[in-house]
Amino acid sequence: MEKTAALASHILQGIGGEKNIQRLENCMTRVRVEVHDDDQLDVPGLKQLPGVSGYVKQGQQHQLIVGPGKAAQVVDAMRAQMRGETTASFEDAERTKAQVKAKYKAPMSDALRQLANVFIPLIPAFIASGLITGIINILKRPDIVGDFATHYPNLLGILGIFGSAVFAIMNILVGVNTAKVFGGSLAMGGVMAGILSSPQLAHITLFGEALQPGRGGVIAVLLVVMLMCWIEKRLRNLLPGAIELILNPLLTTLITGSVAIVALQPLGGWISEAIAHGASVAIDRGGLLVGAALSGTFLPLVLTGLHQGLVPIHVELVQAHGYNALLPILSMAGVGQVGAAIAVLMKTRNDRLKKVIKGALPVGLLGIGEPLIFGVTLPLGKPFLAACLGGAVGGALISYWKVATVITFGISGLPLALTIVTGKVMLYLLGYLVATIAGFLFTWLLGFNDPEE
Repeated sequence: MEKTAALASHILQGIGGEKNIQRLENCMTRVRVEVHDDDQLDVPGLKQLPGVSGYVKQGQQHQLIVGPGKAAQVVDAMRAQMRGETTASFEDAERTKAQVKAKYKAPMSDALRQLANVFIPLIPAFIASGLITGIINILKRPDIVGDFATHYPNLLGILGIFGSAVFAIMNILVGVNTAKVFGGSLAMGGVMAGILSSPQLAHITLFGEALQPGRGGVIAVLLVVMLMCWIEKRLRNLLPGAIELILNPLLTTLITGSVAIVALQPLGGWISEAIAHGASVAIDRGGLLVGAALSGTFLPLVLTGLHQGLVPIHVELVQAHGYNALLPILSMAGVGQVGAAIAVLMKTRNDRLKKVIKGALPVGLLGIGEPLIFGVTLPLGKPFLAACLGGAVGGALISYWKVATVITFGISGLPLALTIVTGKVMLYLLGYLVATIAGFLFTWLLGFNDPEE
């Protein structure tokens, strides 16, 4: 904890102190800071701090990569060292200075980030569901555990409930999170999702066709709840305060629910069916070429923020087919980084770089690639390109072998092997090995300028 507190103190000094902080938060691996004055930041000094493996700027945020689990600890320590209730003020602080767009920021990245924020809180549930399903698949195999399934059917049944629970309430969770992201009432977001999922819809005929409960999946929920948030905000401004509390939820439910049933749920159904069908056809028929293109370009998408638009596609694939053929392909992008980092480790004479790689490789093997990307391959240039090429090789094989997982997103690397569908696990591991070797070889051949101490 002393090292964490020391790192927090150094970061506070490097960003100009607590008075320069406008917003402070963390994700899984990064300390995220928005400041009043960029000129007060000592970016070179921050990059050199022991424990900081990389720096990137996205939009208004300065992000320091400190590793999984460590990010939350560092932010907690920073807040503990700051005076007063400053964290509350971050949320309400006025934007006092226009920020220059980040170097790699792409159009629509902010909108896609909002979309991703709907699903990011669900990652722990997705991970648990996928791993439990993987355990069930193992326990059902007589060649591994013998007659376990015959002797313990109730245990498998209970585990099945645990593993599928997130999908049973998926639409409700997405409805609540969408309302939170877009500024609506959380309960109303859940209600809208409940309307779309209600079994009673099957007993209603509209325009000569029976309605379908849950049609459109999360896409329909997103469309409907975003409309609900817009209507709720408008009514809040239009209705007198004395009756707004009563009439707003009533009118919002009646108006949004009607539009949802008549128009938005069918629209969401067409979109979700097109997404699931299109992605499946592209992977099934594209083979090596599509797999290489998807995996090879994924990390550049991450740098621009456009990768966040893929999140609903992952969810739709699992909802439509029960498996996700896209995630194993994209995970190869991170595997290529592992091979590239090993090559850099073997060739570099820079002690600090070696230390960064040794600290980042273990989590890189587990699918958390940000420390390797922003701390090693991207700053060096050519190794990043080599890693993308290595990932493309692995992605091509994974696509050709039609490897799929039962999880939506949130896990990759070696742990993803536990969630791969039966009969494809060894092919996934072989693809992992090939992508690592390819990333290593491309990096070795392309070389890089070894940084001085």
